[in-house]
Amino acid sequence: MAGTVKHEKIRRVAIAGASGYTGVELLRLLLQHPLTKVVALTAETYANQPIGKVFPSLAGFLDLTCLPLDTAKLAAEAEFVFLGLPHKTSMAVGADLIQRGTRVLDLSADYRLKDAAAYPRWYGVEHVAPHLLKEAAYGLPELHRAEIAAARLVAVPGCYPTGAVLGLAPLIAEGLVDPDSVLIDAISGVSGAGRKAELPYHYSEANENLKAYGVASHRHTPEIEQELSRLAGREVTVSFTPHLAPLTRGILTTITASLLSWRSAADLVPVYRSFYREAPFVRVLPEGQLPETKQVLHSNLCDVGLVSDPRTGRVIVVTAIDNLVKGASGQAVQCFNLMAGLDERAGLWIPGLFP
Repeated sequence: MAGTVKHEKIRRVAIAGASGYTGVELLRLLLQHPLTKVVALTAETYANQPIGKVFPSLAGFLDLTCLPLDTAKLAAEAEFVFLGLPHKTSMAVGADLIQRGTRVLDLSADYRLKDAAAYPRWYGVEHVAPHLLKEAAYGLPELHRAEIAAARLVAVPGCYPTGAVLGLAPLIAEGLVDPDSVLIDAISGVSGAGRKAELPYHYSEANENLKAYGVASHRHTPEIEQELSRLAGREVTVSFTPHLAPLTRGILTTITASLLSWRSAADLVPVYRSFYREAPFVRVLPEGQLPETKQVLHSNLCDVGLVSDPRTGRVIVVTAIDNLVKGASGQAVQCFNLMAGLDERAGLWIPGLFP
C-alpha cells in the first residue's frame, strides 16, 4: 500500500514561511506523512508564537514555535527545507540553503523560469542566483520525475501552470494539436492569492463576483510557455486568461486547441491514459465525463476530461485541481517523496473531500 513503511529512515524537514496558506497546508500534509518529522518552522509575522496558537487546528499535533528566518539554523536541523516565502524572497534564501548543503523545495516563482532575463520582465527584479536556474528541477513529477529525484533544488510549479500543462502535455508531446492555437482559461478560488489582506480578496469584494484579471500579462504565462516549449521542441506562445471566483479552493482550467488531424474523444482518451499510465495523481476521466473542482478538493489529484468538436476541429480539455494541494503544497510533498527515494504517494494518497 502506498505510504506503508517499515524500518525506513525518518526525514527531518523544515518550513520557512509556515504561516501562509501553503505553509499551513504543508504542515497538514507533513504531519500525516509516515516518514517525516517537522523540526523547525519560521514565520516573521508570528515570530516566537507557538504554531498551535497561530493555527488552532494544529493544536496538539505539533509542539513547535515559529522562529525568525535563520538559514544557518534551518540547515543545521533539517535535511529538506520547504520555502513558503513570498516571490523575490526565496532567491537569496534558497541559494544560501543550497550552499549549506540542504535540499530545497521552493514554492515561490523564484526558480521556476530557466531564463534569468525573464525575471525583470515578469517579476520586476534581477535574479540574485542565476547560476541555480539551470540546475533547479521544475517540480511537475508527471513530466520531470527523474530530474526531481536527483535534484538538490526543486522549483514547485504554480497552480495555474499545473492544471494547464497537465491538460495539454499529451496533445503537445504527441504532436496532435497546433501549439500556436492554444487558448487557456482558468478559474481559481481566492486562496490562490495568498493570505495577505488586499482589497480584491475581501469577502464583500469577491463574494457573488466573477472577474478576469492579469489578462495577457499574468506571471504564470512564461511558466506555461516554458513547459509547453520543452514538450513541443520549439517556442510556444499561448493566450492565458485567469479568473477569480468566490471559492476558497480549486482551479478549473478549460483549454482549447486546433487538432492537426481529426481525433474523436474516443481516440484521445487512450492517448491520455497511456501518457499518464505511471502518474498516480492524474485521473483521466471516461469519454463524456468532465472534471469538477469538488471532486478533487483537499487532494493531490488532477482530473482531466476532454471533448472533441467536429464542427470547429478543436479539442476542449478541462482539468480540475485543488490549488493549495496539487497546485502547491501537495505537489511539493510529492516532489519531496521523489527526492527522498520514497513512493511519491506517501502521505498523499487520499481522495477528495466530498461534499
